[in-house]
Amino acid sequence: MELARSSAAEIGRPEWVGEHLTPHVEDTRLVTHYFTCLDPSYPGWNYAVTVVRAARAKRVTVNEAVLLPGEGALVAPEWLPWKDRLRPGDLGVGDLLPTEEDDERLVPGHAQVPGNELEDEGTDRQMLWEPGLGRRQVLSETGRERAAERWYNGDAGPYSPIAAAAPARCATCGFMTPLAGGLRQMFGVCANEYAPDDGKVVSLDHGCGAHSEVRRPEARSEPVGPVIDEMGYDHIVFDDTAELELISSDS
Repeated sequence: MELARSSAAEIGRPEWVGEHLTPHVEDTRLVTHYFTCLDPSYPGWNYAVTVVRAARAKRVTVNEAVLLPGEGALVAPEWLPWKDRLRPGDLGVGDLLPTEEDDERLVPGHAQVPGNELEDEGTDRQMLWEPGLGRRQVLSETGRERAAERWYNGDAGPYSPIAAAAPARCATCGFMTPLAGGLRQMFGVCANEYAPDDGKVVSLDHGCGAHSEVRRPEARSEPVGPVIDEMGYDHIVFDDTAELELISSDS
């Protein structure tokens, strides 16, 4: 154990090597000793020194000495590839985002085969009739499904607070311009400059207060109080109430 402690002190400092923890037997004549690390920069870490004695050897030698994280140690998060770390909005001015050749969201442009009239609206006809002059790649079915799910469940879908409070849906709004192709069944683009979604894709069941059918409320006349006709009789003001009492008693 002393050999292991001295080895731990070599990779750190003697005052940083703390309590000896329970050793772990790795194999025959191979044991790892653990010591609490007292370095204030590495709370929760431990020195691990593996010692070994070769067959028929009398001396124990150090095989490895490292600093390992223990319970509660602060460690870096698991490494993720950049494409898994990327989030919407991370791309800034001048940044480049390479597209993988096997990106399942895209298919070659010449692979477009419209199955119905809606799909035919979004077909790149220039690519079909003049190969090499149109787009090399277009959205695949997977790409369209992912986009539709993202848009529908986002702020421009039917579940946002502004849509819940809207007087009507975008499907009946004159400022909504439908998309081309199959996506037009669910989405359009808002063209109202005063709407919060101007220039953005919105679902047909989205909505906001700038709907084209919203009208100003009709002016309503306020009820007028009763008018007292002061032309048919005269007001008599009594300075002395005693006169009023006499008149009342005579009558």
